[in-house]
Amino acid sequence: MPKVKTEKTPVALLTPKQANAEHARLATDIAAHDKRYYQQDRPSITDAEYDDLRRRYNAIEERFPELRTLESLSLKVGAAPSGRFKKVRHAVPMLSLDNAFAEQDVADFVGRIRRFLKLGDTEAISFSAEPKIDGLSMSLRYQDGELVTAATRGDGAEGEDVTANIRTLHDVPHKLKGRNIPAVCEVRGEVYMTKAAFLKLNERQKEAGETIFANPRNSAAGSLRQKDSAVTASRPLGFFAYAWGEMSDMPAATQSGMIKWFEHCGFKTNPLTKVCRSVEELLAFHSKIETQRSHLDYDIDGVVYKVDRLDWQERLGFVSRTPRWAIAHKFPAERATTVLKDIEIQVGRTGALTPVGKLEPVGVGGVMVQNVTLHNEDYIKGIGGKGEVLREGRDIRIGDTVIIQRAGDVIPQVVDVVMDKRPKGAKEYHFPKKCPCPLHTEVVREETATGEEGSRARCTGEFACPFQKIQHLMLFVSRRAFDIEGFGEKQIEYFFEQGWVKEPADIFTLEARNRTLKLEEIEGYGETSVRNLFDAINERRDIGLDRFIYALGIRHVGETTALALARGYGSWEAFHDACLKVAKGDERAIAEMDDLDQIGDTVIQAVAAYFGESHNRGIVERLTRQVKIRDAEKPKKDTAIAGKTVVFTGSLEKFTRDEAKATAERLGAKASGSVSKKTDYVVAGPGAGSKLAEANKLGVKVLTEDEWLALVGGA
Repeated sequence: MPKVKTEKTPVALLTPKQANAEHARLATDIAAHDKRYYQQDRPSITDAEYDDLRRRYNAIEERFPELRTLESLSLKVGAAPSGRFKKVRHAVPMLSLDNAFAEQDVADFVGRIRRFLKLGDTEAISFSAEPKIDGLSMSLRYQDGELVTAATRGDGAEGEDVTANIRTLHDVPHKLKGRNIPAVCEVRGEVYMTKAAFLKLNERQKEAGETIFANPRNSAAGSLRQKDSAVTASRPLGFFAYAWGEMSDMPAATQSGMIKWFEHCGFKTNPLTKVCRSVEELLAFHSKIETQRSHLDYDIDGVVYKVDRLDWQERLGFVSRTPRWAIAHKFPAERATTVLKDIEIQVGRTGALTPVGKLEPVGVGGVMVQNVTLHNEDYIKGIGGKGEVLREGRDIRIGDTVIIQRAGDVIPQVVDVVMDKRPKGAKEYHFPKKCPCPLHTEVVREETATGEEGSRARCTGEFACPFQKIQHLMLFVSRRAFDIEGFGEKQIEYFFEQGWVKEPADIFTLEARNRTLKLEEIEGYGETSVRNLFDAINERRDIGLDRFIYALGIRHVGETTALALARGYGSWEAFHDACLKVAKGDERAIAEMDDLDQIGDTVIQAVAAYFGESHNRGIVERLTRQVKIRDAEKPKKDTAIAGKTVVFTGSLEKFTRDEAKATAERLGAKASGSVSKKTDYVVAGPGAGSKLAEANKLGVKVLTEDEWLALVGGA
């Protein structure tokens, strides 16, 4: 890490390298002080000293704007990093929605629901449609009608406790109105700030010499994450109720009915919410809301469609972390024009080379964009993934004036080139044939399943390539994996270059090795920073199985697949044993993995390749000696089919195959694709063939659809 003078050096005299190092250190220190103050009730510095840290952090970014990223504290004004408040485990996870961007996406969404529920073309499906508020998701828990807890979404499973601050909002009743209030009632919705209030707040911030907020959403989030709830009370925040979590009793049978019930309880709901009964009505509603968007006094970024009948929502269930019965239809992406200054190559953890455009900074949708993905070599040339012509064949060159777009949280991308502004002498960009890593290993284009050349270029260096090793480590400490606070890109790169952290297990042995390393003697760190780092690492020695699997960086195993594998095997021991057998070509182990929902040949081959390498097995073994891996969430045990293995076969008439599997898994059973001695039930519809024959041969109990429904109680 570059040598830096501490805070005694004026910001105006810092070199770029010094500023870079101190900026990273300050971010780590501020996060640790937040945690000590809000979670542990043992602050280690005074409020004045804390304020000085924040002011210096902001001053460094003002002088060196290239340090300001989307994760910068200055772009989350008033919003503390994760850890400022104690954690709250959601009784029912707060899930994300899939997105639709085109009209065909909406038609496909409705079509999937119709097929899943096995509805006829003429049977109407009612949807509750509502504007998608661009605010901060919130879950309010009431017990016997009294507000007891308010928690942010967080990672969906665990959020931050902001109860004291939420109590200051006029739109949030402390006690629910009306009769027949469920004993347990979790009301969910969005905290937001109106545009008018946002402008007035920024005027006050400016007059007081405070930092200006970037947009209403950031100001709402920052206002909720205040040390003093009186500060929150002084901010004009609103709340729209539109969903629920744990409920001991359901007051209505439809989504729209629940919205009306929220109103009776004293909540504000969005008056633009409407029930639509066809794709055409949904699209017309979306178009109408889009035209009203600029006139609304709150920010929205699309429209949400939800199946209105709650019994149908229950049947449709979920796919990983998203409900099948709802979707967010986003508005068209916002665009801006700027200059492409350079193209840099980033090497990912699997060796994939991704070109990244470096832009003249430009604001798009309230965010300052400096980098843009250029996808691959073909995209730069004007060729699509299927060989189609992009941008009418216009290639992208350094120095070009480009049109970029950003839709929601999607990484910005170049959509076109302004040809009449192309500088004279601009040359075509030539994709590198060698990896930019110190080894300069060969770069090859992958082959597709048909044997043709693909668009993705990959470094052949594998684990010898230091860029890939670093990217593996970055994935490991990322938010969706081990989430080690304060251990970011700069720290990973520096520790790797010094030879202190070459693989994940090294992170957890840093403290033990510090007698030799003496990190606190490095200028820019100090005893407090080192202690903060070790505390953050030690807090992550206990991790859930799905996060651990994801953190391993197995190719083709993302969050959803990791979750499916974790649920399928339950424990690390069972999963690890299966992976070793799969790597050795054990046909039974391969078949069992293939039976898992969402797992196919591509994932199985990737698992086999990963655990087939002795180098990888060593990494995993050394890591497991440093951490405790929690078993996956236990399936239900109090149902008639809990722990059973079920196979569905034939042309099912009373429900679809997907619906049947979803019901089985929701009730604690395993839905398998093949019949074996381990199968408990085979549910056979008309036309059942080989699976039914195999069940009879093995003596497996065979059920009709009616018998299955009776067994599961009509669930």
